[in-house]
Amino acid sequence: MEKARPMRADAQRNRARILAAAEEVFADGGPHASTEEVARRAGVAVGTVFRHFPTKADLLQALMKRLLQQVTDDAADLIAHGDPATALFDFFARLVERTAANRTVVILLAAEGMEVPITGPIGSLGDAVGELLARGQDIGAIRPEIRLDETMALLTSACQGALQGGWDHDLRRRTLDIMFAGLRPSG
Repeated sequence: MEKARPMRADAQRNRARILAAAEEVFADGGPHASTEEVARRAGVAVGTVFRHFPTKADLLQALMKRLLQQVTDDAADLIAHGDPATALFDFFARLVERTAANRTVVILLAAEGMEVPITGPIGSLGDAVGELLARGQDIGAIRPEIRLDETMALLTSACQGALQGGWDHDLRRRTLDIMFAGLRPSG
């Protein structure tokens, strides 16, 4: 059995540019965004897009995988370098914004018959969210009685609202402000 050859450096760069462009195109253009526009913004031929992603569904799935990696990296970065007083709140806000930005991708995947349940991916972040929660509680920035399951329920709810409810930026911000106020100690 032959091992797959590693991707050449220029092919890796093209793939990364295609994914970045696709994220923008689908966020801007909604469900009617075209692969041709992805290629144009990435600065590659449409054939290059199809070489990396033979179908639109393949491209959308790669975007979801990239999103999950970005979210995981965000959590790790905040655990390692974030201010314990704000790291959990920063993570919440970033995840909700990323979810909203990728709403079109999820809608298009659903149209292709591929449901993207949000609870699974968010649930996989439980350890990281637990660490951010504990660090915030240790310094008194988050109420000590707040449990991880409650925090995960809030996070899932906010992401579902941004995704399924199509909450605009202002509603997302106001909703997070209310949630954050409930997590912080009173006084």
